[in-house]
Amino acid sequence: MQIRLAQFQKDAIARLMDAMASSKRDIVLKSCTGSGKTIILTSFMDEYCKEHEKTVFVWLTPGRGSLEEQSRAKMKRYIHGSQTKLLPDVLSEGFEENDACFINWEKLTKKGNQALKEGDHTNFLEHIRQAREEGLSFYIIVDESHQNDTIKADDIISYFHARKIIRCSATPKNTKNTLLIEIPESEVIAEGLIKKVLIINENFASNVNVNSQVSYLLEKAVDRQRSLRAEFVKREKDINPLIIIQIPNKSVLLQKEVEEYLQKAGLTYENGRLAVWLSDRKENLDGIEEAGGRQDAVIIKQAVATGWDCPRAYILVKLRDNMNETFEIQTIGRIRRMPEAVHYENDLLDSCYLYTLDEKFTEGVRHHLGKNALDALTLHLKPEFKALTLKSEKKTDVPVTRDDISALHSIHAWFEKKYGIKDSTLEDQKRLSASGYIFTDSIRNYTISGRVATLDEVLKVKGRDLNVITIDEPLDTHKHGRIYHHKVAEIGRKVSLSYRQMNAIFRRLFDGGVRFGKKILKLTTREVYSFVLNNEQLLKDDIRHAMAQMLEQEIMNVNAKTLVDFTIPGTCIFTYDSRAKRQKEMKRNVYRGYLASAEMRSSSEKELEKFCEEKKGIDWFYKNGDQGAEYFSIVYEDSFGKQRSFYPDYLVGIRGKIWILETKGGFSRSGKSEDIDLFSERKFHVLKEYLNAYGLKGGFVRLDENSRQLCICMDTFSEDIESSHWLLLEEVLEEENEKGKEDSACNP
Repeated sequence: MQIRLAQFQKDAIARLMDAMASSKRDIVLKSCTGSGKTIILTSFMDEYCKEHEKTVFVWLTPGRGSLEEQSRAKMKRYIHGSQTKLLPDVLSEGFEENDACFINWEKLTKKGNQALKEGDHTNFLEHIRQAREEGLSFYIIVDESHQNDTIKADDIISYFHARKIIRCSATPKNTKNTLLIEIPESEVIAEGLIKKVLIINENFASNVNVNSQVSYLLEKAVDRQRSLRAEFVKREKDINPLIIIQIPNKSVLLQKEVEEYLQKAGLTYENGRLAVWLSDRKENLDGIEEAGGRQDAVIIKQAVATGWDCPRAYILVKLRDNMNETFEIQTIGRIRRMPEAVHYENDLLDSCYLYTLDEKFTEGVRHHLGKNALDALTLHLKPEFKALTLKSEKKTDVPVTRDDISALHSIHAWFEKKYGIKDSTLEDQKRLSASGYIFTDSIRNYTISGRVATLDEVLKVKGRDLNVITIDEPLDTHKHGRIYHHKVAEIGRKVSLSYRQMNAIFRRLFDGGVRFGKKILKLTTREVYSFVLNNEQLLKDDIRHAMAQMLEQEIMNVNAKTLVDFTIPGTCIFTYDSRAKRQKEMKRNVYRGYLASAEMRSSSEKELEKFCEEKKGIDWFYKNGDQGAEYFSIVYEDSFGKQRSFYPDYLVGIRGKIWILETKGGFSRSGKSEDIDLFSERKFHVLKEYLNAYGLKGGFVRLDENSRQLCICMDTFSEDIESSHWLLLEEVLEEENEKGKEDSACNP
């Protein structure tokens, strides 16, 4: 199957390729569970082997869960024609060029392990020695490196005399003196691969007194599983959310209590809705990873935590204790993947859920995930706000897929525009030649000659006072084929295209033997090799400009905005920080039970909510969602004319009128703007247009750090806090109150 990489995955592969050329031997890839780490690394290995000869990758995994077999299976599935091996294959065949060998390092070191006899161990070392004598270079990938951080694991790594060692983990250790490549979790969330937030102990009372923690926690989990399932059914999706129940080792009585409760809830081994995955017992595991798997819950211990992928897992019930934090975080990763690798723009489905009374575990999760792990309550809308209605704007355009076909046509169009090429004739070749493109059967390199005293002089003159010598080398498709692959892949990476895509584009545009309607040149296959290798920099520049032009030309047809009635949702999943000292209920919020410790909130949002709760003249306030059909939105266009949805942060009732307020990053003590939104000015203008169209009021609100006052911009967009366009929100509100009093006096 052909995989489609997300942009952050392409960027990670490009950074890994650059890291291989760095002086650092040790590279650390920090990547959260669910980011597609295996796809990133296997794609990287494939690209690197194609671009560099005499290469062997050795992928080391820890002992639990047959992770080496899982990783190998993924590479075979995603990388067509990949040359993969397991330890038995290495023992029988040795190492060969382009091998990707997946080895469980504990099978080489664990005392009493029968996977390797003494003779096999010697044989393994002999295969390494022989491979090195044949000129093969080893590159090591240490998977789940936090579990491989042992003396024995280091001993195994030392056998290979590796040129580079890549350690990968969601929680890496010892990153000092390494080249760190970190994939921001926010980018993984933005791509929809993992859930937006982990909700801890939803709807728990402040003090929980229970006779049985098992019954209490499982009741919460089963109720949430049923509500998730109902929402998927409503959307006509065959996805059955899975509950993972983690119990301690040597806990027969606790396991029995779990099974008895689930039986009462209709989840049994007999009807297939309950599975168990323990070292001494495995039942009902067939098809458990499938989206519509019949199992509603699975009982696990430690072994399943590493390397198991089940994207439909939504809920974790934690009944164990005294585990180290790193392992627990890996367990949390099991419930963070999105079932279809997309967000549903629904708070219920875009969150995952933890139920536990283990305070130490909870704190470990909070420490690791920060604001991505929150407490939650289900809040209900106060009756008086159910009738409140606004017109909400929805997008009507269809997004354009920027694929290799679009790139192909854009590159051809760029060469037409820049060089005037028409029908791939000899005249077109002359035009390109006049612009610096080289046409020769040989591979051309350059050097210089002349008299200089020091290396610094060479760098200073840069060839101006030296003789440039041209060196032409006959094309050898075997020798230069790998260099060609490297150059094409490198050009492609700069514009987020794979080698396969970029090579197909070059063949269609430049190779006369490949049929395509719009050609730039009609070269032989050998001439395409030399053309690309001799004109690498020119091609990089032209293709980069062509892709930039493509983005500019991808201006969507502006369709009419769709208007729908917006009403405040009847319920919401309210996330908050239970550790915050201020837990007071905000009475003016439209939801009953809304707390002052609401999260996630920026400084400006927190100050605005406090302001709304305390200032006279404000009747109510509503915190809008940041995406989803159920929230209030206004449509604007980005720099390419593409429609985007803008979700203003707050609706506020002031003396019977609705105000729409958008909070932005504040102003520092020096007056510098801390707003990082590139589209702020566009959003300001569409908000103003909307307010004028419907006779409403509002604007942008920001916190001035110098005065600790909230300021509002209503008429003219400005980034200067000292300008007259920014007014104190308190004074604006007081003026509004005075107008309200005058209106009341005139209309008794």
